[in-house]
Amino acid sequence: MQTRDLTPLDRLLAGAGNALRAIAAPAGRPARENPASDVAESDLTDQQKTHAAGLMRVNHAGEVAAQGLYQGHATVVRDPNLEAQMQRAANEEFDHLAWCEQRLAELNAGPSLLSPVWYAGAFAIGAASGILGDRWSLGFIAETEKQVCAHLDSHLDRLPDGDNKSRAIIKTMRDEEEEHGENAVEAGAADLPTPVQRLMQLTAKVMTNTAYRL
Repeated sequence: MQTRDLTPLDRLLAGAGNALRAIAAPAGRPARENPASDVAESDLTDQQKTHAAGLMRVNHAGEVAAQGLYQGHATVVRDPNLEAQMQRAANEEFDHLAWCEQRLAELNAGPSLLSPVWYAGAFAIGAASGILGDRWSLGFIAETEKQVCAHLDSHLDRLPDGDNKSRAIIKTMRDEEEEHGENAVEAGAADLPTPVQRLMQLTAKVMTNTAYRL
């Protein structure tokens, strides 16, 4: 069976479909088993559950943004091999999204009400950086994953001591995010200017502070 190269319209429609899957539809069944599926639920207080849910809501929002970022890059990427690499990463990120959503349900909480905003903003950043060239697109991915790893490390420290289910999910996510960043660097990611890195940190701070509550 013959295959054809994807046109910009094909990629845009694929991105729209992914947006609906990430925002409008429940995450459903991930492709891989939830790393916390065999971890016993802890006896958390209401306050601990609320705090854990806030952290997992932030992580879920981050995964929604990750879908937007990768799909934005994939829409304009020039190298088919890089496009395939980004799609593989996006698929793993979708598992992260599903795991976070499952954990939120277990904590009797829901995802951020601003998920469409997180997706749209990240998609725009991904597409804009990709227009500058694949090296810059990879640079944004590498820097994003670096900041995400630091953010997940902080969540591991801030989770309630007994919340082993959330901790198992975050640990797996953290390892895979680091791998995504390393793959971007190996593929030729450009080093982003310091002002851009700081702007990304500021944007992430706004998102995390907001998603914790909304």
